[in-house]
Order: sequence, then C-alpha cells, then structure tokens
Amino acid sequence: MTRIYRSTVISVVLLGALWAVNRSTPTAFAQSDPAVGSWKLNVAKSKYAPGPAPKTQVVTITGAGKGIRVVSKGVDWDGKAISTEYTASYDGRDYPVLFNLVYDSISLKRIDANTSELVRKKGGKVIQNARRAISADGKTMTVSTTGADDHGRKVDNVAVFDRQ
Repeated sequence: MTRIYRSTVISVVLLGALWAVNRSTPTAFAQSDPAVGSWKLNVAKSKYAPGPAPKTQVVTITGAGKGIRVVSKGVDWDGKAISTEYTASYDGRDYPVLFNLVYDSISLKRIDANTSELVRKKGGKVIQNARRAISADGKTMTVSTTGADDHGRKVDNVAVFDRQ
C-alpha cells in the first residue's frame, strides 16, 4: 500500500505543478509585454489628419494567452461614444474586431520588444497600417496610423497615450 500511496501523491503533485505552470504562462507573457496596461489619449500631443481628434479615448490592454486583448472606449469629436475590441496574437494572422466602423479585422507583428506593426482590414482589404511604440520608460504609447477612414479620406494620425 505504501508504494501505491507514494505513486498517487507524486502524481497529484506533478499534475498540480503542471497546472500551475500552465496557468502562469499568460500572466508571465502579459508582464513581459510593455503595452499591457491602461492608456489615456493625450489630445494635446496627438495629431489627427484630416481630424478632428476624439475628445477622449482610453485603451486598456491585457494579456490573453500569447497575445493581447484590447478594449478602447471614448467619445468622438461630435460627442458620440466610440469603441473597439479585439483579442489577437503577434503572429501576423487576422483576428476579428468588434464595434469599429473602419475595420473588421486586425493582424499584429512584433518589430522589437517595444514596437509592433498593426494591419487593419475591412472585408479582407487593407484599410490602415499602424505602428505602436512604447517609450523606453514605459510611460508613453505612440500609435502612428496611415490609410483611410470610414469615408475613404486619407488618414495620417499620430495618437499619443499616457500610461494610467
């Protein structure tokens, strides 16, 4: 009986250890991604062409497996609520985007530890390209976007966000 008891205890301990490692992997990844956190648009430092800029925007980025979950909420220049949500990995594949009028999918690729490339599509067609960069001190996120808006106008935006 002692041998069976020992085997059972060892099996339970090993299964518990594997479960703990599996559960900690997304958290470990999230902690290593400098984009994870809450970011508030700094309208004064941002440039929106053709404009106008949103009145407010807060972007919350959390770790999700080997990728991120992004929830963006705010108010546009006309006082209407704006929102975008998606979960994506940095693998260059397209992932669905919710609530956005301009694009319905996004793909992410890492350039380096603090910089990522984002490709936004609508109906499979590239609408916008963006580059997201986190400052060396981790306090500022800059998203530079080129492409077209929901009216087909040329877009050349630089959105600056402060970490909250």
